Amino acid sequence: MKTTLLVVGRTVEPYFVTAINEYVQRTRRYLSFDMEVIPELKNTKSISEEVQKEKEGELILKSLQPGDVVVLLDEGGKEMRSIEFANYMEKKMNSVNKRLVFIIGGPYGFSQKVYAAAHEKISLSRMTFSHQMVRLIFVEQLYRAMNILNGGPYHHE
Repeated sequence: MKTTLLVVGRTVEPYFVTAINEYVQRTRRYLSFDMEVIPELKNTKSISEEVQKEKEGELILKSLQPGDVVVLLDEGGKEMRSIEFANYMEKKMNSVNKRLVFIIGGPYGFSQKVYAAAHEKISLSRMTFSHQMVRLIFVEQLYRAMNILNGGPYHHE
């Protein structure tokens, strides 16, 4: 199984880029993992939030492949403790044949077409974080899950 984190717009803050890249590299020790960036839309000041979500949604859907299992990182999704997320990943590694694709949407969330294409939704917290920070939190949690599954010392009960 290949795992992909699909994000809208590049990460701009250097300290986030450094930290994200560190956890991506750590995670690759355990799992085939990539982060794909969908370019952010230009001239968004002249379009409504709804149109922006639709246009981003079209780009997200074009990035998906037949057979992908799509998981949205969404505030309305299921919350899990780190151990539960590790167990979730273990089940996915045993059941997903192609790609497990986690998606972080743009600033206004997902279009209805993206929600319709998703298999599941996961929430990282009830709190709101910047999209840059969510990327870091997710890759850290993915690494933590892989470390837990492999008996590593990274996680303590």
